[in-house]
Amino acid sequence: MLIFSFTSSIRKFLTLTAWVFLLCSCSEEGTPTTDPTLDTTVPEVYKKIYGASSITSDGTYITIKTKGLPDHKSPYYATTNTLYQAYSGTTFGGLNFNKNPNTIVEQSGTFKIPVNPKVAASHAATPLGPIGIALNGVPFFNQYAGPNNQELTGEMASFDQFYGHPQQSGMYHYHVEPLHLTTVKSTKSGLMGFLLDGFPVYGPQEENGTAVSNSNLDVYHGHTHATLDFPAGIYHYHFTITAPYLNGNGFYGTPGTVSQ
Repeated sequence: MLIFSFTSSIRKFLTLTAWVFLLCSCSEEGTPTTDPTLDTTVPEVYKKIYGASSITSDGTYITIKTKGLPDHKSPYYATTNTLYQAYSGTTFGGLNFNKNPNTIVEQSGTFKIPVNPKVAASHAATPLGPIGIALNGVPFFNQYAGPNNQELTGEMASFDQFYGHPQQSGMYHYHVEPLHLTTVKSTKSGLMGFLLDGFPVYGPQEENGTAVSNSNLDVYHGHTHATLDFPAGIYHYHFTITAPYLNGNGFYGTPGTVSQ
């Protein structure tokens, strides 16, 4: 009986110790160390953004952080960078390349976009600056040049061999088809990224190889049908070879936010 009583006491002591350990490890003042309401599940399609430094979700928004550095050669990298490559050929529209005075600078961008995008009751115009993010973490810009919404024709010659360039603060971006994605990392019909309203962006061809023209798209430069990434169908934007290239009269959905 003495042995049984002693063993029973030991078991009670160990059980009590385990409960105390669990309570202490969960919180310092009764509050869990992690927020149980935080949904960190990121839909698989967003994991295709391989250029992000982090991607998280709270169930309502996807938060994407990026350094905005292209993963391809460019004459806009510093000459000491391994991705620097001088260029003197032609660029978008067959124009002779004319390098602008800017260089690529690492950014600290945070894109916050809806997990479940919906058509907006009132369509906001796309602003100058980032309006979305490409799979390689590079921002998308709209069809205008700063500072006064000028046509892109004045600066198209400064697009490098992959159709991007940096602005004054060194933010590299694409206004038109991101050639590295459509010819190296994916295809002309592949997923290119997302705009801030959460709707996906595709290349200048449909999956059957048919070129997409502006006449195939609505005033926001998109349309709805099934894609490989969204077999149930979704509204999506397309790049085209003529203006507005990526976006027309504004966001189809309600945009999230972007900060630097």
